[in-house]
Amino acid sequence: MNDTYKAGEFSKMEERTKSEKDRLLEEAMTQYGNDVYYVVYSYVKEHSLAEDLTQEVFIKFYQKMDTFREDSSLKTWIISVAINHCKDYLRRWDTRMISISNKINDMVKGKMGAPEQTVIKNEQNSELIQKVLDLPVKYREVIFLYYFEEMKLAEIGESLDINTNTVKTRLTRGKALLGSTIKRSEVFKNG
Repeated sequence: MNDTYKAGEFSKMEERTKSEKDRLLEEAMTQYGNDVYYVVYSYVKEHSLAEDLTQEVFIKFYQKMDTFREDSSLKTWIISVAINHCKDYLRRWDTRMISISNKINDMVKGKMGAPEQTVIKNEQNSELIQKVLDLPVKYREVIFLYYFEEMKLAEIGESLDINTNTVKTRLTRGKALLGSTIKRSEVFKNG
């Protein structure tokens, strides 16, 4: 995916008119909307919530456009905004309470819910993606950004605000964890 917004496009953003900002927002949403959605989904694991949080990320993008310093590509910057927004969301007290209440409701209802939930569950059960989503966050985010978003190690480091060597280590350990999880499930399935 080409990153068409480099130095210059966002320079002196505070001097841009509202219509120019609107146009840039629309272009950024078109070019990076799916990427942001997939990153957000990898954190929250729920489609409707991921859609809502993706919208919030682009609202933040619009509000903070003038803080883009061009130290990195626009894609890297938007992904880091999305990651930080997700982490903030998951840390909030009300989010944790909703999560606990949803788990209690699932236990009360049993595993089988409404037909829509069954369809959604079947959609989510792509085996590899589910195993990636089950990894600890620090490995999941690196694997997701590297393999699904095809970001370079340096871009991942910038997005997560960690050293490139840390990215390499997490990628290696994440792949090892993923491999052992897949092997265990194959042994379990095959008896």
